[in-house]
Amino acid sequence: MDLKTLIYEKEGHVAVVTLNRPGALNCLNEEMWSEMSLVQDEIEKDDHVRAVVIKAAGDKFSAGIDISLLGKINSQYILKNLLKMQNLYTRWETMAPPVICAVNGLCFGAGTELALACDIRIASRDAVFALQEVNFGLSPDMGGSQRLTRVVGPSQAKRIMLACEKLDAQESLRIGLVDKLCENANPAGEAMNMAGKIAEKPPVAVRFGKKAINVAMESSMQAGLLYEQAQSAFCFSTEDMKEAVTAFFGKRKPEFKGK
Repeated sequence: MDLKTLIYEKEGHVAVVTLNRPGALNCLNEEMWSEMSLVQDEIEKDDHVRAVVIKAAGDKFSAGIDISLLGKINSQYILKNLLKMQNLYTRWETMAPPVICAVNGLCFGAGTELALACDIRIASRDAVFALQEVNFGLSPDMGGSQRLTRVVGPSQAKRIMLACEKLDAQESLRIGLVDKLCENANPAGEAMNMAGKIAEKPPVAVRFGKKAINVAMESSMQAGLLYEQAQSAFCFSTEDMKEAVTAFFGKRKPEFKGK
């Protein structure tokens, strides 16, 4: 892939996606969204990827949408393109490997919406989050209003969105917007460590586990329990499950194949 706004790398079983417009505060634009789709294609066709880390070049995660786009976006543009753009973020949420977001510095608007679409968020202590679309006469439209509400609850979401408040890392952790703060100012390193731990687990079990939690957020208890029954019946027939049990009793490190 010939990428200009993103960097795509692999470290073992971990795919690493880097927002790479540091000179433009890693603002998201049409080119970055187009390249993001290509990277997602690459990840989803690679059976060796067991976890994904999204991070940013430079000292800021993302200042949000490239403001220069606002001059060309109108209602017709939204009707034609917004669903496709929303689906880009949803794809991180629904793809099989868990996606960990490493946030450093400011993370505004579409950057916060991207972080919310990831499964786990790790932030540096200098991270600042905000959804400031209301300041521009808009409302978050890349899933921010929906995911933020599910993550922090409706009243916190209203405070953040309607008052356009900026949240420091400590408050973001307190309300659950962030899952873990990085003590050593290296959230990407922390994210890679966590991704490495996940990548060592049985891949089928990890993928079913991620889907089960997503199902829990979207459906009834009975539907979730039915999903658990189906995934459990499948997992008990896998080679990895048998390998996990054999390795445990043999007091050795298991070797999982994703089968």
